[in-house]
Amino acid sequence: MFNYLKEKPEKFYDIVVGCDSSSEEEPHFPVAVVILRVGEGGRFFLKKISYPAPLNKKFVNWKNRILEEVLLSCQLALFLRENFEKSISTFVKNYGGSTEASGEGGKNISHPFNYQFRYIHADIGENGQTKDMIREVTGLIRGNGFEPKIKPDSFVASTVADRYT
Repeated sequence: MFNYLKEKPEKFYDIVVGCDSSSEEEPHFPVAVVILRVGEGGRFFLKKISYPAPLNKKFVNWKNRILEEVLLSCQLALFLRENFEKSISTFVKNYGGSTEASGEGGKNISHPFNYQFRYIHADIGENGQTKDMIREVTGLIRGNGFEPKIKPDSFVASTVADRYT
């Protein structure tokens, strides 16, 4: 991820996380990180998560599966946000950096990248059976310090991650 931003540090980047899941009793969860280079496309990175047999983590209830998707997205986003900032700090120490940029959550820090890492996309929407979960899911995302996006605006979960379910 960091190397992609280093290719064109003068551009603005939008970093978004989302997850989907297969509908089986023992699903796998593709979690996607999309880095949009605004005006020039982007790249995505994917991690497929499944729970091994000894854990016996089964999802017979689709609501639990949706909540697991959101929890995995939040966990990854929090981990990436923290480690991404550490990588930027190391980069600045080693190579210098004086461009004032707005990083995660709008904090002004001195580094050569202009990006935002504020959205988590959830595979829920106002149509269909997931409409009753909107408040719960968006609250979970906000509680972790991110802004939620739901269908039809949640392309990272509903298109990118969905392709790998």
